[in-house]
Amino acid sequence: MKKIVLATVALAGFAFAAAPASYNACKACHGVKGETNITTQNKSHIPANLTKAEIVKSLNGYKDGSYGGALKGLMKGQVARLSDADIQALADYMGK
Repeated sequence: MKKIVLATVALAGFAFAAAPASYNACKACHGVKGETNITTQNKSHIPANLTKAEIVKSLNGYKDGSYGGALKGLMKGQVARLSDADIQALADYMGK
């Protein structure tokens, strides 16, 4: 029985992707896996509800200033340091 439990726990670990290091700055507002917008008082999208392509488009838009609403200034600063690879990793982690 102990072996079955250990095997189940080990396999479950593979089912959840690890957060990219660049996500550390995101989770304060967007939750552990992009599942919330509660700290932004519903002024932002819930990233986990977006497709990977929508996340890439929005993060690139924040970066170049072509996208955003009430939190545009905050987000522009957050994404300024992200590379294209970082943005894709975030989309892969949070998106549908």
